[in-house]
Amino acid sequence: MKLRFTGHLRWLTLKFMNTIEMRHNEALGKAVCAALEKRGFTAVYAADGAAAAGLILDQIKPGMKVAHGGSMTLAALGVFGRIAGQGGIFIEQNEAGISAAEKAARIHEGFGADLYLSGTNAITEAGDLVNVDGVGNRVAALAYGPKKIIVVAGINKIVRDIDAAFERIETVAAPLNSTRLEKATPCVKAGHCMDCSAGDRICRIYEVIRLKPMGADFEVIIAGEALGY
Repeated sequence: MKLRFTGHLRWLTLKFMNTIEMRHNEALGKAVCAALEKRGFTAVYAADGAAAAGLILDQIKPGMKVAHGGSMTLAALGVFGRIAGQGGIFIEQNEAGISAAEKAARIHEGFGADLYLSGTNAITEAGDLVNVDGVGNRVAALAYGPKKIIVVAGINKIVRDIDAAFERIETVAAPLNSTRLEKATPCVKAGHCMDCSAGDRICRIYEVIRLKPMGADFEVIIAGEALGY
């Protein structure tokens, strides 16, 4: 009986903690959405990744060309495999077995897509989108090109300011992505940026979007759970 009571108490405690965390995430996410709106973006808060995925899929219409910038967040949502089911035409630049020339062609095709999907390395509380790229296709598309852009970010991507955004990139995003991509960079061993000059370095182009680019149709979805790196 004591064991059953202890287990029930633990369940109630975890449920209470989860409720508090959800309330905190919602308050923070909606505050950042408000900051993004002031900077010209369309910004929406989604309770979790599944809700964020639904918001994306609802906007995909038959015949729409959809491209992406390579995102662990979007991969976690399972959005890519559901685009065709909405009638969309998915431009998959990372398809296994394609040549380097075909990959490059698909990346360039993505710049003119009807919808471009991306994650982000960090979002400041004031509404700055901060990213770093190795090739540059993602940051280029976020700045100009596609008819519409949707950036999805988990609550874990929110940081206080620009300095914190770059710290997050150096201590979380870059080392984890370098490890995932099996790069021979010092951060893979050290666990944080070493400001290296390695040939495999993926941190090459840095971008801060402070205001919505002129004329862009740009939406940011913040999900109330941790997603991606």
